[in-house]
Amino acid sequence: MSLPHNSLADIPGLAVGHADDARLASGVTAILFDAPATASVDVRGGGPGTRETDLLDPERTVTGIDALVLSGGSAFGLDAAGGVTAWLAENGRGFPVGEARVPIVPAAILFDLLNGGDKAWGRFPPYRDLGYAAAARARPGPFALGSVGAGLGARTANLKGGLGSASAAVAGTGARVAALVVVNALGRATVGDGPHFWAGPFEEAAEFGGLGPAPTIPPGAFDWPVKPMAGANTTLAVVATDARLTKAEARRLAVMAQDGLARALLPVHTPLDGDLVFAAATGLVALADPVYDLARLGEAAARVLARAVAVGVHRARALPFAGALPAWIDLHGRTDP
Repeated sequence: MSLPHNSLADIPGLAVGHADDARLASGVTAILFDAPATASVDVRGGGPGTRETDLLDPERTVTGIDALVLSGGSAFGLDAAGGVTAWLAENGRGFPVGEARVPIVPAAILFDLLNGGDKAWGRFPPYRDLGYAAAARARPGPFALGSVGAGLGARTANLKGGLGSASAAVAGTGARVAALVVVNALGRATVGDGPHFWAGPFEEAAEFGGLGPAPTIPPGAFDWPVKPMAGANTTLAVVATDARLTKAEARRLAVMAQDGLARALLPVHTPLDGDLVFAAATGLVALADPVYDLARLGEAAARVLARAVAVGVHRARALPFAGALPAWIDLHGRTDP
């Protein structure tokens, strides 16, 4: 069952902020935690671009993170985490090392350098400033979806990509789970070139058009994308819960949540992308059965992430450049619910 905001905003103790540049056709999304959150990551793509993800291994010393950053810009976008780190440091956040504090800010990037935007930024790319702005704008509660933040320049095989989110209460556990995803996929989120989404069977409350599952699989639905470029496509996701988890349990949550990408995108997890899922737990709800309840949490996370992928593509709007991919709404003419 989806929650009031049907987004990451339904998880208490975090805030989301976007910063983007229409001329650049790229941007940054920052997720800030009120208190250090337990987190881990599962990387399935063959060409990831990341910062500080080694800290998320269960055997590493640092137990909590202050923020997560998703950015466009390929390797240049890794600078965005520096901007978020600067904002957190100014506000007294970070891992204590003597009298110093070091903000812990894992990050991941996607490739949007060839989407028509002006990337002639000179000596220094703008992502550090965009990261700082995204952190400064982060607020609890509802946030924009579609062509915004890290999703501004995102694309899929056949449609404009974007940023999506969804949430659910996990029956029998007292916990909540939600996903935020930036869909910049090598594959399609739709069944061929029709209006139906691969995630259609999991849709709730007409959140991405209310069409339900595709009645049939049309010819060409499984065709390989035309002219893929190595490393040029990546879907980045954050799955968050208010459950109390260890780092090892957060890693298992990320692993199970990856099934949501497989349900919503075709193909996925290829040598040509950097697909990954972060998992973060704010720790407000203790699980009565750490094994069985974690399994239920992971299964719900996979469904929520599949829905979020479709929401991101459904809410996206085309970029205003010659040759830009159409948005779902351009082809199928339905409005957001």
